[in-house]
This record gives sequence, structure tokens and C-alpha cells, in this order.
Amino acid sequence: MAYARDESDGYREIDRFDDGVGWIAHREEFGQRASHAVRGEEGIWLVDPLRAPGVGDLIAALEDDVVGVTVCSCWHARDADWFAREYDVPVSVPEWMGRIEERTDAPVRRYDDRPAPTIRVQRCEPVPMWSEAILFWESHETLYVPDSMGTLDPFVVGNERIGLELFRRLAPPRSLRRLEPDRILVGHGDGVFEDATRALENALAGGRRRFPRALFENGPGTVRSLVGAIRE
Repeated sequence: MAYARDESDGYREIDRFDDGVGWIAHREEFGQRASHAVRGEEGIWLVDPLRAPGVGDLIAALEDDVVGVTVCSCWHARDADWFAREYDVPVSVPEWMGRIEERTDAPVRRYDDRPAPTIRVQRCEPVPMWSEAILFWESHETLYVPDSMGTLDPFVVGNERIGLELFRRLAPPRSLRRLEPDRILVGHGDGVFEDATRALENALAGGRRRFPRALFENGPGTVRSLVGAIRE
């Protein structure tokens, strides 16, 4: 299956660092949707989260208050409303992102620029029906890319440790070249923690050049993921 629709029976922990942790709620699914709890100066943000037994303990281990749930892709409503009710916080969404209100029954807070003062947001709308917010925590130089980049087979080719979504290879988000992240978290797969800036530069610089190979190797997986998302 591309994306599991039943309840999770347990999570796989990923991406642990001093200011955050991630988890895969459905270990068996092809799309490997990743959820994260990331600490900012104001507290913990839950990013594109999915429910799984025991995740509350994982979040509690960060020993800080949850201050918000943020949805960073118009396709990532996921379980944001459940977490918002659980922690009594709103679901924070960029003003320009659609598809969220009709997929959540929790209060939605719209923001114009940033969800919090130390979280930088890059607006990304490659094509109609695809909008995402790329986040950068300035306090610990952590980059989060929901859909345009990933670490699974449908994203990477050759020696890439992180790669662009197949069609984003034709128009990479070049504004990311200005960033020098210490780590990169993604919405699909495990993050990149070693030499993250170089991995990012390699992906952006060679994305278009490696498109033919990616089309051959990753085309079927990309179609599978798109069909699975549309069936949401």
C-alpha cells in the first residue's frame, strides 16, 4: 500500500536530536510518512503528525510544552486535528494553503508570514493543487521539506542522500541554496543528519541533470504515491 488508512499498531522512531524527534506511524507503508516534534524557542511544534500508540511518551520526553500543530502541505492534514485537541492548541496553516479546513475539525489558525518568530517559512507552489510550506528553524538550523524532497527510493537516484520529487527535478526550489542546515527533516522518510548542507547542494545542483535516470527508476513509485494521495 502507498499510504495506510487503518490505525497504527506501533511507530518507528527516526530523526532524534537535542531539539526534536520524528516517527513513522505506519512502518509497512510504501510512502513512509514522517511526523516530527521540533522544539523552537517558544516550545514544541508538532509537524504534519500522524497518530501511533506511544507517540505521546515520545513527545513528552522532549520535556517542553506543545505550543502548536502545523500542517506544511495541502496533502498533509493527516491527524493534525486529533493532536490539536489532545494538546489544546490550534492547527497552524499558511494563509495561502488550501484543502485543510475541510479535512480537520479542530480550530485552524492562519498565519501570514511565520507560525512563530524563529521559524522561517518558504512558500512553495510548483503546480495547481500542490502547495507546501518549507520550514527552517533558525535557532538550531533545522530544515523541514514536506513533499519537494525526500530520502525514499521514489526521490533519490545514484549517490543522492536526499533527492527531489520527480517533477520537481525540472524546477528545483533553488531558494534553498541560501540555507546551510545542520540537519534536514522530510515528510517522507528518515532525515539527513550528516553533512546535510552538502547533501542538499548535491540534490539541487544535479536534480535536472539526473531527471532521465529518475524518470526511469522512480517513475512507477511516483505514480503509486500520487494515486495513493489522491485516494485520501
